Amino acid sequence: MTPRPPAPFFTLITGAEVYAPEPLGRNDLLLAGETIARIAPRIELPRDFAARRLSAAGKYAVPGFVDLHVHLLGGGGEAGPASRAPEITLSRITRAGVTTVVGLLGTDDVTRRPESLLAKAMQLAAEGISAFVYSGSYQLPLATVTGSLRKDLALLPAVIGVGEVAISDHRSSQPTFEELCRIAAEARVGGMLGGKAGLVHLHVGAGPRGLEPLRRLVRETEIPIGQFLPTHVNRTPALLEEAIAFAREGGFIDLTARGRNLNFRPTVAEAVQQALAAGVPLERISLSSDSNGSMPVFDARGRVVRLAVGEIESLTEDWRRLVAEGLPLAQALPLVTANPARRAGLFDRKGSLAPGKDADLLLLDRKLAIDTVFARGRCMVERGKPRVKGTFEA
Repeated sequence: MTPRPPAPFFTLITGAEVYAPEPLGRNDLLLAGETIARIAPRIELPRDFAARRLSAAGKYAVPGFVDLHVHLLGGGGEAGPASRAPEITLSRITRAGVTTVVGLLGTDDVTRRPESLLAKAMQLAAEGISAFVYSGSYQLPLATVTGSLRKDLALLPAVIGVGEVAISDHRSSQPTFEELCRIAAEARVGGMLGGKAGLVHLHVGAGPRGLEPLRRLVRETEIPIGQFLPTHVNRTPALLEEAIAFAREGGFIDLTARGRNLNFRPTVAEAVQQALAAGVPLERISLSSDSNGSMPVFDARGRVVRLAVGEIESLTEDWRRLVAEGLPLAQALPLVTANPARRAGLFDRKGSLAPGKDADLLLLDRKLAIDTVFARGRCMVERGKPRVKGTFEA
């Protein structure tokens, strides 16, 4: 594969309204290679200093988005081979303002394997963004690269947790309480050995048990509640109520962007407002896309009656609606930046703008449309159009 071309070593961005994600006011930003070197009201460089200079007057500078739930290889397969969703491409990711992805398998761990998922993440990293993966899938025994979840976490840098392990869903392996305990324990110890989050990322289906398998885990084991991240919790009003109770007890919850292909109720904006009104701290909520996963609709007999595909753009669209419906920009940003970065154990590098962190940032216009995207210091999108495409993109 063609090596990733180097970014210009220095880039000076001037006059941006910086949200880091907290508001910092008007500032200049100096990028040095893949790192943010300085943020200050005014940064002067000698005229003969070799740097790319970019005016961001009238624009917001915000951290690049972190998406914790992307089917990098495509998801689906519930209606046979023709229903396999496609792989995602680099420019599709960057045009959505996402600079860090965490990839996962779903229902199908037969034709898609963790080795292929890891290779896809390595490809995206070589092409310019940051990419990580979960070991496992809906099914048990766990699909892993090394044959052991603990070994994957301890020895493979890109593996940050296990997921998406399915509960309360007819497509899951119907794991027993003891099996869920073992998975969580292996994730915790493997994460400790590898210096990782060891996150247990749980797909929650529409089954009547809801979050009860997870809540029992927290009640009856010594594994901290912060080890778990249930997703799709805005699937139904009843599940959201359970998730809010879980978050009030100290847990973290992940909402799924609805886009145009998903009919979850309530909406993301309604779910966030409901959670905040119930006293859930903002830092316990994140938003992900479920991009390139299939969105099957089943009838009462469990047969697929309609198929659609998740889109990574839905993350940006639903996030923008949060602000349009009244959530202040400084509160909406952590849901797609700092909060997911912390949950993934990446906050030392990702999720905020500060000297020493990775130079992942977006320039947004006043309507919050994406103008420019930097990933690891390299300009990937400019004036809303990709400057860098994946190796095999047309």
